[in-house]
Amino acid sequence: MNARRIRDIDYQLLPGTDRKTTDIVIERNGIIAVRPPIGFSPEQVDAVVESKRMWIYRNLAEWRDLNATAVVREWVNGESFLYLGSSYRLSLVAAGQDTDLMLKDGRFCLRRDIVETGGEHAAKAAFEAFYCRKGQERIAKRVHYFAPKVGVIPSSVMVKDTGYRWATCSVNGKLSFHWKCMMAPPKIIDYIIVHELCHMHHRDHNDAFWNEVDKIMPDYFERKEWLRGNGAALDI
Repeated sequence: MNARRIRDIDYQLLPGTDRKTTDIVIERNGIIAVRPPIGFSPEQVDAVVESKRMWIYRNLAEWRDLNATAVVREWVNGESFLYLGSSYRLSLVAAGQDTDLMLKDGRFCLRRDIVETGGEHAAKAAFEAFYCRKGQERIAKRVHYFAPKVGVIPSSVMVKDTGYRWATCSVNGKLSFHWKCMMAPPKIIDYIIVHELCHMHHRDHNDAFWNEVDKIMPDYFERKEWLRGNGAALDI
């Protein structure tokens, strides 16, 4: 990616694809990502960004409003954490627990010594490992369920930290999902899965892509809007 600036707009120029139009996206972390057709010069991309200036302003303002709802959690008894759309209280427990973190009796049980010795970084790592482990099992099953409906065969499914994206689909069919997806309700996770599977047919977000999503999930727009409005709260 190349960082570029046109007047007061900073954006990341992504590698070109065989699309016919330039795709401009406000990513989860507020970065403006621009993917042009192959062969476009940086100056041509600048011109497109300039022509979309008001759209970018409007969507950046909306992104800031949505992210004002982001939560800050503390590592104390009673704090709430999300899993599959439900909220569970945190209990700090003695070191005798077999695993660093487990969901038991409606509570997230985190070993107290994890917080005492490793602080916030270690506590977050325990939650991330939990979401990755649970996500690998659940998301792989749902991919297996939806893939035949979309008419594709992914080469692999991974749950990990995908940075500022909810999920990615490589050109050779490797699907990666952010562990934060496991904080969302199951129907939203399914939307993210279908979204990525449809990218195996259409790389960009053109009409053909959304038509493909609609065929599999007619209420996708409702789910998409939920994720847009609530995604900032899916964090630890």
